[in-house]
Amino acid sequence: MGGNSAAGDRLSKPGAWWRVPWTRRKRRAPPAGRSHAAIDRGGRPVAFQIERDARFGVYMPMRIAPLLLTLALVAPTFGQPKPHTTAELLLSLETARPGQTVLAGVRLRMEKGWHTYWKNAGESGAATEIQWQLPPGITAGEIQWPAPEKYVAEGLTTFVLHDEAVLVVPLQLAADLAPGPLTVKAGVSWLECQEMCIPGDAQVSAVLTIGEVDRPSRQAAVLEAARARLPRAGELAASAAWLTARPDTNAVRRVALRWPDAARATEAAFFPHAGDGFEVLPETAALEDGSGLAVRVQSQPGQWPARLEGVLVFKREGQTEAHAIAAEIAPGGGASTAGTDAAPGAFPPPGMLLLHLLAALVGGVILNLMPCVLPILSLKVLSLVRAGGQSAAEARRHSLVYLLGVVVSFWAVAGLVIAGRLATWGAQFQDARFVVFITILLVLIALNLFGVFELLLPGGAANKAAELAGRGGASGAFFNGVLAVVLGASCVAPLMAAAIGWAVSQPPLVIVLVFTALGLGLALPYLVMAFVPAARALLPRPGAWMEKFKTAMGFPMLATAAWTFSLAVDHYGGAGVLWLGLALVLFALGAWIYGEFVQRGTRRKGVAAGLALLCLAAGYGFALERQLDWRHPNYGHRAALAGPTNGGEGIAWQPWSAAAVAAARAEGRPVFVDFTAKWCLTCKANLASSIEIEAVRRKLREINAVSLLGDFTLKDPAIAEELKKFGRAGVPLVLVYPRDASRPPEVLPTLLTPGIVLDALDRAAR
Repeated sequence: MGGNSAAGDRLSKPGAWWRVPWTRRKRRAPPAGRSHAAIDRGGRPVAFQIERDARFGVYMPMRIAPLLLTLALVAPTFGQPKPHTTAELLLSLETARPGQTVLAGVRLRMEKGWHTYWKNAGESGAATEIQWQLPPGITAGEIQWPAPEKYVAEGLTTFVLHDEAVLVVPLQLAADLAPGPLTVKAGVSWLECQEMCIPGDAQVSAVLTIGEVDRPSRQAAVLEAARARLPRAGELAASAAWLTARPDTNAVRRVALRWPDAARATEAAFFPHAGDGFEVLPETAALEDGSGLAVRVQSQPGQWPARLEGVLVFKREGQTEAHAIAAEIAPGGGASTAGTDAAPGAFPPPGMLLLHLLAALVGGVILNLMPCVLPILSLKVLSLVRAGGQSAAEARRHSLVYLLGVVVSFWAVAGLVIAGRLATWGAQFQDARFVVFITILLVLIALNLFGVFELLLPGGAANKAAELAGRGGASGAFFNGVLAVVLGASCVAPLMAAAIGWAVSQPPLVIVLVFTALGLGLALPYLVMAFVPAARALLPRPGAWMEKFKTAMGFPMLATAAWTFSLAVDHYGGAGVLWLGLALVLFALGAWIYGEFVQRGTRRKGVAAGLALLCLAAGYGFALERQLDWRHPNYGHRAALAGPTNGGEGIAWQPWSAAAVAAARAEGRPVFVDFTAKWCLTCKANLASSIEIEAVRRKLREINAVSLLGDFTLKDPAIAEELKKFGRAGVPLVLVYPRDASRPPEVLPTLLTPGIVLDALDRAAR
């Protein structure tokens, strides 16, 4: 296929026609310094922009409210604004016999630069409506719509009609109509948009005479031509099949729409009908094998459509074709846009499964060297050193328990993926509650390593929380395995990303196998230490130094807590993290009182325990619940990552969107895309070492590339779907789109070097 741009590509170019969308689904703030207005037919303002006056630091409407009120009151006296769309009622017959079907058509003529909306307006806008006022004995059928065109503005994709459009409606005449003239009337309402959107309406009418013979009207040829341009039904043997068996956390699944000879089609676009309980998203992508398009469907589980309905438009041999599609969605689908999806529920070939299991195993081993896992290495090293003084059997037992903790944690992640609750690796860091919980946990572990307290487990068991923080024992080994997986979620190792990205679209058993292989890889170095005598001989002997080493290892754990604490800013804002910090101080104070005066004290332990509980209650009840409201984060404070990341000298990032990529490629410019997140340490390492450096900045300027930043710190359905499209389970994902829009983007490796990035940019500029 030649691409997935819509027919009528001129509608997709920046600067074309209207800028600010009219939307009924959600309100969008207008861009700074731009007007965002809609006016009714009486000339009364519906909305106006609020701008800040830089000289006086006050909002302009507060200063000019009397003037605006006066204008609103007297506006009707200035007359109605000039309409930009006219409506006319056409009839195919001026005289018709009783029992006949007469074609009616509402012809909309729009001024240059203005448009109205199709039956499904897309992500904003409103469809044209016809309210018939018919004489008794005449009934109107459904509107037959012409094929629309896609138009992208302000990140929204809409389906529009421009210049002239005829909405064809069949009128059925009763068999007992009496001879004579009848007046057919209709009220037509629409939304016309350019720089602003204006609701329009008109009353249209035409006279139809009931007689003994049919006599064509003067508009018959216009209606016949309009009917010939309608999407053709039943001529294209299109099929549809699910590409993904399960929805992700955003309830999105992909459908393969295929049709014969699709490889010869260019500028293919699919315009879905509106759904009940689900929505077919406007963006599509070409299937890798050229057999059709990948369409995305968003819904709640259990409400997935059984049929894919809409209009398919494409060019073939220079001619534009429009076909009405109504295809049953089959359970399995074949290759996806990334060429990696198997039919849902189908077990992959043994060779492919073995390859991805091996990639997951090696990726798990490499994960031990990633920066996010380094803090937990302190606990692992301490555990291994303690094992040096134990019997070989005891050391092997602890390593197997550690393996169990790792694998059980990965099984839990696999269960969330299968249930559709976790779409990407590391997505738990997008949950504010998880960030608060893990920050508190890490602070308490650090205090435990410092020797501030030791919490006895319920029932007076001999095992202590100190064991869970690094003193060995079976419970400590298991806990270390769990914590390694939790912290490792913020990193993506080479090979691991591809393995998880492939697994999430596979049957449940395959998902479990891949995550099990990851767990085996993560635990493998410690299994080797325990089961290979030569490796155990390399460990130092236990001694008094271990207590000091344990205390020292509390500092990297505390540093990790500081990092997770910084992530809370994105969820609660700068003022919100003040209360999280206060809660941590109160928890630490309670832990110190408990350890110093209850565990190691000799007098008034009851009073000390009460004070410790009071600190914990104040930290949770006052700081977290009442002040922070930690279970209900507020994201209104947050701005997207954009602009230079190194003062004024960094890369001039712009927010990523599919529309931004399409617009830049339409201009013939290379596109550099970095999907990242603040919680992704691998992303930060790539940024510092290989992206935000002078050589890359200079190369981007030389080739006139557009740099787009996809911020995945918080949940973003579009970015999650884009990651899946390229077979990645999470960030980082770096794409380089060539200057030639017919060439696909280059996917860079998980770990970058300056040479990899510069070479990719050189290839994109050719």
